[in-house]
Amino acid sequence: MDVKEAVRTAKDYLAELYIDEEVVNIGLEEVRFDYDSDKWFVTIGFSRPWDRKHPLVGALSEAGRPDRSYKEICVDDVSGDVESLKVRVLGPTSTI
Repeated sequence: MDVKEAVRTAKDYLAELYIDEEVVNIGLEEVRFDYDSDKWFVTIGFSRPWDRKHPLVGALSEAGRPDRSYKEICVDDVSGDVESLKVRVLGPTSTI
């Protein structure tokens, strides 16, 4: 499996798993391959309806961007099966 297949598998899995929660803005955040375990670790970010800020609050903070949730999905390189999904907390970005 190549990186594109691992990402597609992770995104499809997340979209199907959270279908009832109407997630939007599903996007790749990070991907890495662990050679010792032959696993892909794919971090996917997305927004849920309740993550969207009220328009008045959004206009006053961070350009009205919605909050995002992040999940790290583990995909087995050989079988292509998703083995786990866990909460991923990303820290604030810093600028130099």
